[in-house]
This record gives sequence, structure tokens and C-alpha cells, in this order.
Amino acid sequence: MQIVFCSSLCIFLTLLSHRVSSEGHASIPPRGWNSYDSFCWTISEQEYLQSAEIISNRLHPHGYEYAVVDYLWYRRKVPGAYPDSLGFDVIDEWGRMIPDPDRWPSSKDGKGFTEIANKVHSLGLKFGIHVMRGISTQAVNANTPILDITTGAAYEESGRQWTAKDIGIKERACAWMQNGFMSVNTKLGAGRAFLKSLYVQYAEWGVDFVKHDCVFGDDLDLDEITFVSEELDRPILYSLSPGTGVTPAMAKKVNGLVNMYRITGDDWDTWGDVVSHFDITRDFSTANMVGATGLMGKSWPDLDMLPLGWLTDQGSNEGPHRNCNLTLDEQKTQTTLWSMAKSPLMFGGDVRNIDDATYGLITNPTLLEINSFSSNNLEFPYITSANSFKKEDQLSTLQSGRHLTDGRPPQTPSLSLTSCADVRAIGWSVEALDQDPKQICWREKLSNKHQAPFCLYKRESHVASDEDIGYQQQYQGKFHLLATGRSEFCLHASPKRKITSKEQSRGSFSPCRRDANQLWEFNPNGTLANSYSSQCATMNSLKAKNVISTGVRSWIATGRKGEIYLAFFNLNAEKTVISASISDLAKALPGKNLNGASCKANEIWSGKDFGIISQSISTPVEIHGAALFVLNCVAA
Repeated sequence: MQIVFCSSLCIFLTLLSHRVSSEGHASIPPRGWNSYDSFCWTISEQEYLQSAEIISNRLHPHGYEYAVVDYLWYRRKVPGAYPDSLGFDVIDEWGRMIPDPDRWPSSKDGKGFTEIANKVHSLGLKFGIHVMRGISTQAVNANTPILDITTGAAYEESGRQWTAKDIGIKERACAWMQNGFMSVNTKLGAGRAFLKSLYVQYAEWGVDFVKHDCVFGDDLDLDEITFVSEELDRPILYSLSPGTGVTPAMAKKVNGLVNMYRITGDDWDTWGDVVSHFDITRDFSTANMVGATGLMGKSWPDLDMLPLGWLTDQGSNEGPHRNCNLTLDEQKTQTTLWSMAKSPLMFGGDVRNIDDATYGLITNPTLLEINSFSSNNLEFPYITSANSFKKEDQLSTLQSGRHLTDGRPPQTPSLSLTSCADVRAIGWSVEALDQDPKQICWREKLSNKHQAPFCLYKRESHVASDEDIGYQQQYQGKFHLLATGRSEFCLHASPKRKITSKEQSRGSFSPCRRDANQLWEFNPNGTLANSYSSQCATMNSLKAKNVISTGVRSWIATGRKGEIYLAFFNLNAEKTVISASISDLAKALPGKNLNGASCKANEIWSGKDFGIISQSISTPVEIHGAALFVLNCVAA
């Protein structure tokens, strides 16, 4: 028997979940484990339950309470199956996904995840699953009937039974899993009945956490998010993914409907992915989205799982087989930023093979205290830095958010998506030509006044036959956009694969077809709306590919006992001294009196006691590393 010793903080965190339930759902950032980074889609019942038992023993005492099975738990693990394969999924007679019985033997005889959830609950944990948007292509191809949960029989309306082909919108297939899933028509009673049957089933299984994928960011499906949120009449934690192209304006449409939502693409163990989170976290904290109103409680911007420890690869058909590629200092930077930004903490590594260094990072008591209970969490711009190997007089003030490289990177126009209410979306115009097709051009806010406008050719979307009347009615007035007048390649808005956090999402061209991702509508106010996500196109100047930001960054927060947390981040490829004036701390902390203050300072990662500081705090920070200070200040 393994004996686990627990500090007073550890015991407190064990009781935390019981206390927060009375304060509203997700009253602090959720914490748990997700199988994706270590198993991709291949995890089995045995592997999952082994992991859950270890989470219960080693991580639950530190507040990790969710054990989440990520995607494709319904896919048969046989030759030919992979993340976007077709025809390998297990569905019931109503077209609903059910666990693959070969990987999940306890699911046989219609039990689904019931026994798994019961075992997880007996361990003191909460059970979570990943689900995709809408309905599976496999169910639509099989034309399964739709369950009416009020009668237990096939759904009937207007004197007939409705089936999967009636509700699936093939033109709205998930952009990065075209063979997998498509949206359902939530305007139809049959479409709503299908979605309702899914979430009633999840509740019957005992699911506590739903990660809903391909419905947010560039894949936004606000209708489905809204319907699902309204159906969750028990406290199931509701999470959205992915976060490609997310802005605070988009998040404000959904935060009250959910409990956490991704704000970046997939995060993997590369330095570029870590760096890419600094600007977006700054923007969301500035917009007061951290801990904003959520479903039955609060909501939290989600920076994605922590890909630390023993991992697999993105899109892999095998389980954990390699170590994290980040250095220990880079891992400290990642966990510090995630905590200071109050992101949900979802560990992604294989808990059955967790090393001491990784365990120390994800259970660090100061990080967990900051993540759960700190306030006023913001980027702190009032810092200075100096290369530790240069003369001390080569000191420069670095404002947070600047792109700091030795030269200005080349910039090219790039199409991206934003809210149609965003003023940045206004700038498109129709250009009349001597002959069809017409052009749609972007003429606003060009970085170079001598730069030619960016133009695309407009072509109406043609309907092939009488059986396409539904398509014709839904997409009347929509059109394709082509690079040239005679091209057969059309602009699609959302990425055709899951992209990582460091990659830019931009429009690109693919063979023209009936796909809402390729259909556009020009609005009188000069916006260009995409039919897949209902977002509008805008043009940005995109920095050259693979240019990674350098420089220094800092975050600040206050603790529940009045302490100040100050984090320094060195994004440079060389050791750098970072400094901050004590008097400047008050600029980011309204109401904090630090006039003539002296502060007792301790740095967490080095364990160094800096003693009493009255003027400024300064320390060398390792390459891609972080320093985290706990300051207890007394005003003069």
C-alpha cells in the first residue's frame, strides 16, 4: 500500500471541491488531467483507470479533481483508423457515439461509461469526456433515426419520422476533421432532439465534465453552444475548444454559457507554443475575462493542457513514448504563466510515469495558491532588462507586448477572422469589372499606402439539382472567392487541420466544393462574412513565419493575505537581468499604498531570500526562464 503524506495546504486543497460547490460552479479555475497529450486518441479502459487511481493518490490532494478522456473514445483501434478516418466509429441505433467495446469492455450491453464514471467517483474524482460538434458523418451516412427522449422512440414531427440526413449539415463539416463530424440544424425540432439525446445520455453515464470541440474560435457554432448550455441542467462543467483565432469580443458571446474556453490553438511542448501565449493572456486579462460570469458560476480563459513529462505526438496512433521537449526553465515559464493568468490547469503527461521534476512543477504550492486565489492578475509593463554579459549601462526599458528582434521582420497581408461587429472587419468593397466575375477587394488600413489592394474574384455558388433545394435556400446570396477569375480553387476561412498555438490561422485555397467554410456573404457595411463560423474576414500584416518574439515580460497579482506576486519572464536566448521598481508596483495595483514601502522578498524557483527591499528588485533570469517573487510589503 502506498502511503501519501500531505501538508496542511494539501489537506486544504483536498477539501476545496466540497467548499467551492456552495460558491457556484467553477468558482476557481478547474484543475485535472486530460489524456490527449500522452495518449492522443488511443487510451484504453485499463490505461485510463490506472491513471485515475494515480491521480486520486498523488494529484487529487493538490486539487486535481477531473480525469478527462479526450477524443475518439468511440473509434475502433484497428488498422486503417486514425484521427480523420471514416467508418471506424461505434454508434448506437440512434446515431450516438458509444465507447469502443474493445478498448472499453465495461461499456458492453449498453452501459456506456456508467461503470467507468462510478469507479472514478469512488476515487473521489470527477469524470470527463471529449465530444465533437453536431453529428458524426458515419451516422448521417447510415441515416439513423433520431431518439425522442420523451417517448423513447423515433422522433416524429409533421406526420413523419426524422433521420440523421434530415438534420446533418454537410456543408458545415468540422474544418479540421472533414470525415468526422458536421453541425446539426438546431432550428429543426429533430436537430434539437438529437443534441438533447446526447447530453441526456452523458448525464445518465455520470459525466461531470464535457469538453466540446470544433465549436469555438475559427470553428464557432454559437447556436450549438447555446443549446447545449441550456440543456446542462445539472452541474456538468462545460468547456469549449479549440481556441484558434479567439478574441475577447468573441469570448464575450459565450463566457456566460460555459465554464472554460480555449483561447489558442493546440499547445505542444515547443518554445514557440509557450511564447505565443503571452499576448493573448495579456489581452484577456485586460478585457476582464478572467473569472467572469459563467454557466452556473464563473468562466475561465483556457491556455490548454500542460504538455509536460512523458508524452505522445499530435495526431499519433500510439501512446506515450517520449519526454517533453521543453527545458526545465521553459517548463517553469509555462507553469508560472498559466498560474499567473489563472488558466485552468489540466496536466497532459502520463501520470503513470511522472518524474520528480514534473511532479514538483504541477504541485508547487505557491503556483497552486496563485492559480486558485490570487486577484488583480495582469501583465506588468514597468520592467527594465539588461543582458547579464554586457555592460550595466546598456539598460533598456521594455514595454510589455513589444516584438523585440534585431531587425523588423518582413510583413505580408494575411486574412484572419474576427467578430462582424469588430471595426477591423470593415474595409471590403465590390469592384465592378467589364465582365463577370466581380472582385471583392480590401482597401482599408493597408500598412503601405502604395500597396495594391488585396482582391479576390467572386463567383456564385451553383446548385446542381432539384434535391439541393435545402442547400439553395440556406446559402442563397452566398458566393465563392477565387484567387483568379478562372481558378477552381476557392478561399476557405478556417484551418483544415488542428494548428498549434505558435501557428497563424489564415485563409488559404482548396478545390471549390459545397462547403460552408468556402461560402461568403458581402454586407452593406463593408464586411465579408463566412458561412461556417459566422465570423467576418479582416486583413492583417503578418510577420514572417517562424519569427519568435524575444525580450522580457512580467505579470503581477495580489494574494488573499495582501502579498504581491511578481513574475519575470526571459524570452531571450541569453541570460538576462530583469528589474522592477517597488514604487512602480502600485501603478498596476489600484488602492495599494506603496509610498516609501519596504518589501520582504522571496523568490520561489531559486529558493533565495532577498531580504528587505525598499528601492527595486532585480535578478538574473535564465534563458527562456522565469523568476517568481512573493513580496510582503509595508508602507512607510
